[in-house]
Amino acid sequence: MATLDPSDTGVADSPNPQIPSAEAGAHDGVLSRSYRALSIGIVSVVLLIAFEATAVGTAMPVAARELDGVSLYAFAFSGYFTTSLFGMVLAGQWSDRAGPLGSLTAGIGAFAAGLLLSGTAGVMWLFILGRAVQGLGGGLVIVALYVVVGRVYPERLRPSIMAAFAASWVIPSVVGPLASGAVTEHIGWRWVFVGIPVLVVLPVALALPQIRRRASGPAEGAVAAPFDRRRIRLALAISLGAGLLQYGAQAVSDESTRWLSLVPAVAGAALLVPAMLGLLPRGTYRAARGLPSVVLLRGVAAGSFIAAESFVPLMLVTERGLSPTMAGFSLAAGGGTWALGSYVQSRARVEPYRDRLMALGMVLTASAIAAAPSVLIDGVPVWTLAVAWAFGCFGMGLVISSTSVLLLHLSAPEEAGTNSAALQISDGLSNVLLLAAGGAAFAALGGGTVTHAATEASGSGGHPAAFAAVFLPMAGVALAGAWVATRVRVA
Repeated sequence: MATLDPSDTGVADSPNPQIPSAEAGAHDGVLSRSYRALSIGIVSVVLLIAFEATAVGTAMPVAARELDGVSLYAFAFSGYFTTSLFGMVLAGQWSDRAGPLGSLTAGIGAFAAGLLLSGTAGVMWLFILGRAVQGLGGGLVIVALYVVVGRVYPERLRPSIMAAFAASWVIPSVVGPLASGAVTEHIGWRWVFVGIPVLVVLPVALALPQIRRRASGPAEGAVAAPFDRRRIRLALAISLGAGLLQYGAQAVSDESTRWLSLVPAVAGAALLVPAMLGLLPRGTYRAARGLPSVVLLRGVAAGSFIAAESFVPLMLVTERGLSPTMAGFSLAAGGGTWALGSYVQSRARVEPYRDRLMALGMVLTASAIAAAPSVLIDGVPVWTLAVAWAFGCFGMGLVISSTSVLLLHLSAPEEAGTNSAALQISDGLSNVLLLAAGGAAFAALGGGTVTHAATEASGSGGHPAAFAAVFLPMAGVALAGAWVATRVRVA
């Protein structure tokens, strides 16, 4: 499941003078005549993006085996996150300058093109390229949608549409893995990718005319701001650097290219470090109290959890012989417990204890990740992973939503957009870096040699150490997040 919090946009709210007064009546709701088509359209777009995000993990083990690309498994996930970093920054700049319509249209087109490219790929690198194109589109779309909310909906309706966006991620997290597993088994993994572009036509047809009429061009009364070229360069550097660093980390596992791998790794680090320093709050890397620790905690939580979760279906399919459907079912309960965690942290009575709640959430997350490889032991029932993951998702619900609340609490109004963007960058970048580390460890210990034939013949990939090398370090990272959580409040 994707950990990008639907309530984080990286874009500050903007006034909406473009809505005619007749459409902004005091009794209108998000499904009233004035907003119905737009609301259904944009929520449906988010729903489809969320469904794809949660379904991909279930189909990925089969896709990687058929394309003989298990050694590049982590790239298929991190490629999406890498390009989405650039897409988010570009979308914010584009939407401020010319309105969200162009960014949204281009993003939907890129997202659909990436799905088709992955779904028709004959080799793993082409599949990964499709995922990268998808990520660029996803980054463009999600930010543009929130600009639409800020422009079109009056302030009193924004909580309702935000709640609808959040619900759009909960339902697919439960249904997506099961549906994807069934499609993968009975029709083929390619249909998980090529089927979604067709489904997006209807919501786009509903939403785009409304967006063109209500939110095209810069906001009324605002001067079209030029692109912040420095920020665009930093975003490009952070995406390119992350990609080079992951490539270098993956190549380390191959003895024939081990020394040559240092070249892209060093080049990636040289690009990545200055870009991160320019885009994240000062003091983030040393967990300075307050805002820097909030941003760091978001990255620690999201990166450790996503890096671990990405390998759960592959482990269950290759080591325990589960079908893709049953492997997907192991993650299904997490959507509900994640939502429950988000609800608990929203209660007013827990506000004085938010930092403790976040520390508890990270302990639960670390425990779930550490418990996951126990299913590598044949005597341990597979359902124990589903139970552990449900608790881990509850912890993530406590932490992810709380980082959003604290970020806004600690940000001056004129800094809310920049700081929200930093939160998203921390989220996405940590996914890339920790997936790179986990993928390199997995490949170095022979995980990349798992084949479709071996799995079909024996029901076991025979590489438990490769999976343990992913989960146990990520559990350690998550546990470190419990300490970071103690520093989110200013002393």
